[in-house]
Amino acid sequence: MTSMIDSHAHLTYDPLYAIVDEVLRAAAAAGVEQVISVGTDAADWRRAVDLAERREPVLAALGVHPHHAAEALDTDFATLGELLKHPRVVAAGEMGLDYHYDFSDRASQQRVFERQLELARGTDLPIIIHSREAQADVVATLVRRGFEGRRVVFHCFTGTRAEADEIAAHGWRISFTGVVTFKKSQDLQAIAAAYPADQLMLETDSPYLSPEPVRSTRPNTPAHLAHIAAFLAALRSTSAEQLGSTTAANTRQFFRRLLS
Repeated sequence: MTSMIDSHAHLTYDPLYAIVDEVLRAAAAAGVEQVISVGTDAADWRRAVDLAERREPVLAALGVHPHHAAEALDTDFATLGELLKHPRVVAAGEMGLDYHYDFSDRASQQRVFERQLELARGTDLPIIIHSREAQADVVATLVRRGFEGRRVVFHCFTGTRAEADEIAAHGWRISFTGVVTFKKSQDLQAIAAAYPADQLMLETDSPYLSPEPVRSTRPNTPAHLAHIAAFLAALRSTSAEQLGSTTAANTRQFFRRLLS
C-alpha cells in the first residue's frame, strides 16, 4: 500500500473534529500514515496540540492565520512561543499575508506575520506560509527577517511558474493540494510535473479543496490525499506507491521533529 503523509490539514475544524477517529481510520486505510494538523488561532492551537497528544498519527503546526491577524492579542504571542516548544509541534504557521480576502487589515497582517517570524527564528522549526495575491510582500518580509535558505514551505501553492521559481531561488519550497487535479489547473500541473522529486510534498488542506474525482465531497479529508498522489504519479510517469514513498520521505526530512 502507498505510504503517505498529509503535510497540511485542519482536523480541528468542527465537522472533522467531531468524527476525528473515523477520519483517521479512513486516512490509514487509504495509506496516509501521518497528518499535520494546523492550528490557526489561539483557541485552535490548544485543540490541535491536544489532538496531537492523544492521537499518534497526528502532529501539530501552530500559527496565526492572516485572516485572524486583527484579532490577535499580545498575550497570544507569549502562548504561541511556549507551545512551539511542545514535542508534538513540528512547524510554525500557517502564517503570512492574504490580499485576496483582506479579512484582516493589511497592517495587522504584516505586524502579526513579523511577530511570528521573530518567534520562529529562535526555534529549529520550519515555517508554513500562507500567501494569496501577496507574494512580493511575503518574500520581502522573509528575506528581511533572515529566512533566506531556511526551511520554508508555501503551502497550497497555486501561483505562476515565475512565482515558483522565485520561491525556489530563495531555497524554499511549495506544496500541492487537490487544486492540482482540477481541469482548469494546467499551468499548476506543468509546475508539478517538473517539480524536483526530492522536494515534492502533498497536502489536502482539509476540510477545503477536495480533489478530483471527489471534488463535490464536503468536507475534504486526509484520505483524499490518495487521489492527489495518484494524479501526480500519472502526471510524472511514476507509480502512486513510489510517489507516496518519495513525498513521505521529503516531508519527514522537511519537518524532522517526530517524523522519523
